[in-house]
Amino acid sequence: MKTALITGITGQDGSYLAEFLLEKGYKVYGIVRRSSTTPYERIAHLVDRVELLSADLLDQHSLVDAIAASAPDEIYNLAAQSFVQTSWTQPVLTGEFTAMGVTRVLEAFRKAAPNARFYQASSSEMFGRVAETPQTETTPFYPRSPYGVAKVYGHWITVNYRESYGLYAVSGILFNHESPRRGLEFVTRKVTDAVARIKLGLATQLALGTLDARRDWGFAGDYVDAMWRMLQLDEPQDFVIGTGHAYTVQHLCETAFGAVGLDYRDYVVQDPRFMRPAEVDLLVADPSKAKRLLGWEPKVSFQQLIEMMVEADLARHRVRG
Repeated sequence: MKTALITGITGQDGSYLAEFLLEKGYKVYGIVRRSSTTPYERIAHLVDRVELLSADLLDQHSLVDAIAASAPDEIYNLAAQSFVQTSWTQPVLTGEFTAMGVTRVLEAFRKAAPNARFYQASSSEMFGRVAETPQTETTPFYPRSPYGVAKVYGHWITVNYRESYGLYAVSGILFNHESPRRGLEFVTRKVTDAVARIKLGLATQLALGTLDARRDWGFAGDYVDAMWRMLQLDEPQDFVIGTGHAYTVQHLCETAFGAVGLDYRDYVVQDPRFMRPAEVDLLVADPSKAKRLLGWEPKVSFQQLIEMMVEADLARHRVRG
């Protein structure tokens, strides 16, 4: 039986990854931050099947202890301050978690389990003002937010540890991946939740920022499979993971409202409060390397993903109602 340790296990990706690894027969440990509350909603159905360890990306000693206690074969570093908009209001905290936090986990990995394999969650936001389209593993980074800058640091420090210490450490440059477990602050979930509330008569309007930004959106459940595959290769390599198709926020709205027979133009308004200081206009992946070397392809289409999320939000609000 292999053992895996997941930071960020209570998040969207962490919960899907834990499910995925348990199905493969892994013993799964998850790192959680000590808190007066237990925000385990996404892993409530898994709590009796995983072992949770208390540690914090801001505390080096706790990470060493967690890795030593779990003795993992694989480490997945998914924890971060992961909301781009928040990185503008909390840039220093974002840097501590999303940049320096990676160094602390890597250092703990190097000291406590150097023979393990390490996965770092990099992000398409690192490309920012893109130098070429679509984006590949060799596309230069030009981040346009404190979050993107922090992710670039996390990416390169992972490369540095791999090359300096001979560790099996890789980064997955994942493009936007969504699900019914996505946080309500992210635009896809903001839209599908609003569609559900409008359809059920609980709201009348949806305020958004730009409708022109284009993103490569996939299903988070598909993407955790790619993470795992990256740690099964003989040699560590970084990969771009995405669908290869980009859609505008406007198309997202059309699809989500259309799923319940509504016209988005009757409900969506643009609000300057939701405009970013520096917008990223277009991100779209070239996942050909992942297809060739990992045998990975997304299974869930954009249309299926958005309809899945709308249905889940409708069901949630009906229960609450």
